[in-house]
Amino acid sequence: MPTAPLITIDDFLKVDVRVGRIVAAEPFPQARKPAYRLTIDFGEEIGIKRSSAQITRNHALDELPGRLVLAVVNFPPRQIGPMMSEVLTLGVPDAEGEVVLIEPSREAPVGGRLY
Repeated sequence: MPTAPLITIDDFLKVDVRVGRIVAAEPFPQARKPAYRLTIDFGEEIGIKRSSAQITRNHALDELPGRLVLAVVNFPPRQIGPMMSEVLTLGVPDAEGEVVLIEPSREAPVGGRLY
């Protein structure tokens, strides 16, 4: 995949990426592609948010609660089937193109902003 066009630091600063802790993960059978419904705690300032994540190939439901993730918290909510997805949980493709979650390599406070 080619790189995206060059942006300025001001463009980058518009994207608010925060650390959150998954507090619940549930099956999401109504999604068009296999996905989970995630409930993520971003701390006092942002609160608890919901996300639909197509991570079923690389992540089991029972391993997700308690895990730290990174998510974009300033996109408008998006209707995904019967749920409103409030944040975009971030991942990268593995060798087969399936999503692998991005997470801090060490413990970090929820709500911390990527910089």
